Amino acid sequence: MAWEVTRTVRVRLDVPDDRKSDLHATNDKFQYSANRTADWAWRYPDEDCVTSKSEAEAAIYDDLREETDYLHANLVQKAIKRATDDIGNCVDRLAEGENTSKPHYDTFSIVYDKRAATYYRDKVSLATVNGRVECEYDLPDDTDGTPHGEYLLNDEYSFSTSTVHYDSEADEFYLHAVMERELDVSSPEKAEHSKVLGVDCNVDDHIAVTSTGAFVGNADYLNHQRREFEKRRASLQQTGTRSAHLTFQRIGDRFGRWSREYLHRCSKEIVAEAKGHACTHIAFEDLEQIRARISDDKKFQQWAFRELQQQTEHKAELAGIVVETVEPSYTSQQCSKCGCTLKENRDAQHFECLDCSYSVNADYNAANVARKLALKLQRGQKPPAGGAFCQYALKSGTMTVNATDVASDTYVSAERESTDKPTASAVGS
Repeated sequence: MAWEVTRTVRVRLDVPDDRKSDLHATNDKFQYSANRTADWAWRYPDEDCVTSKSEAEAAIYDDLREETDYLHANLVQKAIKRATDDIGNCVDRLAEGENTSKPHYDTFSIVYDKRAATYYRDKVSLATVNGRVECEYDLPDDTDGTPHGEYLLNDEYSFSTSTVHYDSEADEFYLHAVMERELDVSSPEKAEHSKVLGVDCNVDDHIAVTSTGAFVGNADYLNHQRREFEKRRASLQQTGTRSAHLTFQRIGDRFGRWSREYLHRCSKEIVAEAKGHACTHIAFEDLEQIRARISDDKKFQQWAFRELQQQTEHKAELAGIVVETVEPSYTSQQCSKCGCTLKENRDAQHFECLDCSYSVNADYNAANVARKLALKLQRGQKPPAGGAFCQYALKSGTMTVNATDVASDTYVSAERESTDKPTASAVGS
């Protein structure tokens, strides 16, 4: 089975001083094209918005070429696509009852594919309003162990559609190079070939707990760092001096960068845990819509589970491990040993099954997440009770799941269904 693996590498561009203005002028026309497209395609609330790139191109492409003094045709097309894609996302949010508005573009960001850019391992040639500009990459002296060496300079990866950005404070241009690779892996197609690692994400204490008993990261430390960063930014804003303003701009999204790096280490540890136990799948709870159901408290609204899942999925791809999500209901109430599902099984941070007396730390319920995916894989076999089996990894070994022997996985009633994650009533709203 072939998987498409994609990685993005940020590399500084050595742009000749006399050509920087050409890139700025190109960006102005690219953003103009995107904003002009957004103005034309945004029809809410009177009509349906236009989200089709081909429809937008048919209507305004020729006008945009003329209005931008014949900006490179592919750049105009990419600007149209950016706007229609973003409007499509806005339409999805409106359908979910969320508030949104017409996209607007005012930052430096130009999309280049192989028709408007020629990519090399050491440089790139970019189309501008004044012909091509050739920019060499500013690479580390030693690229071993860096994204540059692992992806950018790796012949197994090829260049795909990328973006050029500008750092106004440093007066530097960057290429966010998108690198692609087709990876051949032996993906488990049958349940009897599968072993699942469950991962439970937490707001407090540890960031994640695996079904093998690994406690990953420190959510309290992450929350503390966020609070300290926000306090510093608030203090700088209140100070109001020019020095404070410059410091405020300089630190920018420093916490965001730090937290992504911290979660990178956590996701790396999760994948290593899966590889160490020869797992073929990693199971997370499907928490996609949870922010709409939990408290407005910042700690919960800034919960980093999505970033952790995405980073884990990226790393798991390279290891040939499948990352999937499962319905989160009952994971804190269900005994991962016998399947008994009772609210009374859990008391704060202590879990003790009232049926089989299995006792464990309440956060160590990720086995239930793994168990649900194992059941899902097992039930997908034909025939459903034809002897196929699936395992999930535990601290002391593995457990084999049979879809026909656990009645408690059939929910008793809608009233009992719960994600067992923080709710407004539980944490205050």
